[in-house]
Amino acid sequence: MPKKIAFTASRADVAQTARAALITRYGDVELQEAEVIVALGGDGFMLQTLHDVQPLGIPVYGMNRGTIGFLMNTYSEIDLPERLAAAEEAELNPLSMTATRADGTLAKALAINEVSLLRAGPQAAKLKITVDGRVRMAELVCDGALVATPAGSTAYNYSAHGPIIPIGSEVLALTAMSAFRPRRWRGALLPKHAVVQIDVLEAEKRPVMAEADANSVTDVTCVEIKSDPSVVHRILFDPGHGLEERLINEQFT
Repeated sequence: MPKKIAFTASRADVAQTARAALITRYGDVELQEAEVIVALGGDGFMLQTLHDVQPLGIPVYGMNRGTIGFLMNTYSEIDLPERLAAAEEAELNPLSMTATRADGTLAKALAINEVSLLRAGPQAAKLKITVDGRVRMAELVCDGALVATPAGSTAYNYSAHGPIIPIGSEVLALTAMSAFRPRRWRGALLPKHAVVQIDVLEAEKRPVMAEADANSVTDVTCVEIKSDPSVVHRILFDPGHGLEERLINEQFT
């Protein structure tokens, strides 16, 4: 039986054109009525869609109308119901970020890919890293640091020379960006249940901002990062092209 499909698209003309063509062919329903959501755009739009529709519990099938499209399937206007029926589902738990600003206020956000801390001034950041209440690094001098999920390990984390993590491995990557001291520190792999706290040292002199996917917080003094198993994002892939295969393939390209 055909699924009720809701089509969403980024603002890019190519995505909007694709949405119009697909609606003409397959129809469209409101998000609340949908059995599946088809997102048209790039990886950034896919992340936004997953965040937006998570409370509905509806799986999202992406088709690439962007640039890289790591989280997307190949675009095609034909055989969409058949592709949706055969699609493989992956469930992702996001990271929860709680950032404390210099004025004492808190900002909370979820991140499917990574939570990152980045220097916001001309000088390198000085960070203290605590894992599960134990100080693991008293001072890290760097351009920034991030905690990435397996799904996000090929994104910013990989660009910062962090490891690619297989889906289902139950670990997180803690990666430094341009570490100056310790100069050769390349990061760590942590259990998924670990609670990471990153304190900003000399925050006034060396300001730092925090980002959870696309959500930015400025003038942070402390950031707590942990996986949130209570939140589940459902994402669909064509058979043989799921996240596990993509993560393995990425290491051989």
